[in-house]
Amino acid sequence: MDRMLTAGAALMLATAAPLSAGTINVSAGEGAQERLQTALIEAAPGDTVMLAPGRYELTDGLSLDVDRVTVRGAGPGQTVLSFAGQQGAGEGLLVTSDDVVLRDFAVEDSRGDGIKSKDADRIVYHNIRVEWTGGPKATNGAYGVYPVESTDVLIDGVTVKGASDAGIYVGQSRNIIVRNSTASQNVAGIEIENSYNADVYKNRAVHNTGGILVFDLPNLPMMGGHAIRVFDNEVVDNDTPNFAPAGNIVATVPMGTGVMVMANRDVHVFGNTLSGNATANVMVVAYKKAFDDAKYDPLAHDVVVRDNKHGRAGWAPGFPGGAELAAALGGGLPPIFWDGTGVGKAVLQVRETVPVLSLGLAEPTSPVSEAKPQLVDLSGGTPLPEPKPVVLPAAMEAAIR
Repeated sequence: MDRMLTAGAALMLATAAPLSAGTINVSAGEGAQERLQTALIEAAPGDTVMLAPGRYELTDGLSLDVDRVTVRGAGPGQTVLSFAGQQGAGEGLLVTSDDVVLRDFAVEDSRGDGIKSKDADRIVYHNIRVEWTGGPKATNGAYGVYPVESTDVLIDGVTVKGASDAGIYVGQSRNIIVRNSTASQNVAGIEIENSYNADVYKNRAVHNTGGILVFDLPNLPMMGGHAIRVFDNEVVDNDTPNFAPAGNIVATVPMGTGVMVMANRDVHVFGNTLSGNATANVMVVAYKKAFDDAKYDPLAHDVVVRDNKHGRAGWAPGFPGGAELAAALGGGLPPIFWDGTGVGKAVLQVRETVPVLSLGLAEPTSPVSEAKPQLVDLSGGTPLPEPKPVVLPAAMEAAIR
């Protein structure tokens, strides 16, 4: 490891220039674990930890808790952090500091999550690959990239394969952009959970169990997820059998789900290409499990689905009772369906050229066997206002140019 001072660290997210911004060079090979962790500990605000090309065989997780540090490789095909020999069960890389940029490297086969950042504001993930190379398995780590409890999150050009929960997950955060990324062979491709103000666009969610999920769950410090835009994405052929460990909330996601909105509000799904999803291209549902949180609202509210391009969907719905329901409807479900809960309380607007099915369920916990399915027209009423675009600090965009 060698420290080389530079004239300015062009990629740092600095609100004020540090006294000495520099580059710490780290190479692969024997002793890489110690060299890399030492670099992450000794980095000063404004520094770049530069990872040379090579395969880094690591036996333990890494951590970073210094503000305004960039960790940069030579590209996700050239700089690979392999955790195949990881002895603990934690993350590959854990970040707990602000104004951090992670870019241009890969993480493979971590025992736990690939990269987790917690309470890390203004975090940037750019040109990162996280993969479990053995394919979909319940023993894979839960999340590929996993920012949580943060303000200002940018995920750009990230690829994740094989996560046993969600490939790209943002939870209990606000001001979020997920774009230009690819999620495949995960249980959930992209998930926004219990978060405020998110734009999810120009991504590919393909060959997952479910493509893009927007959830709100009870008993968490941050609830009432809202103001989410899901647009201009390709959500196709989500056909991987659900391999989440039993008990995980995503273990209930039916194979063949395109976009699923659950118990969230002010969510707009528009301009997407949706096809090849055997359960449905779009599902809007309430949270179905029992809960004891008096502040939690299990219904979906003020959801708009419009102007999407729909292909084949609904020929083999994967939820309990779905096959029987499809048979009763002539062999399949329409591309869009709503569980029907919240009539008179929730608002769902659908302005599409494809039919919409309401299951007519009286309560969130009502079983599908009690469904009163009917095609519905939800195009009426005053158009609901679209959430405002998410604007992140300019320095975050500058960090990936």
